[in-house]
Amino acid sequence: MPLYDFICDQCQQVFEVRATIQEKADGLEPECPVCHSKQVHQIISAGFMLRGGGNQTSAFSSCGPSLGSGCCG
Repeated sequence: MPLYDFICDQCQQVFEVRATIQEKADGLEPECPVCHSKQVHQIISAGFMLRGGGNQTSAFSSCGPSLGSGCCG
């Protein structure tokens, strides 16, 4: 289920709301968990980040033979 980031216009608290895509489309009316104000607005988050203990350099490398010689210096 997606997380949406909001900031409170009253106390500047940043918080997350977990909602389905349909709930978001129907219109969320979140409340600040600190001051309980409904004067909040959504902020755009960076999206997602891949994390893990695997070898990401081989899985997501931007260098390699397919890119031509000398691309990785």
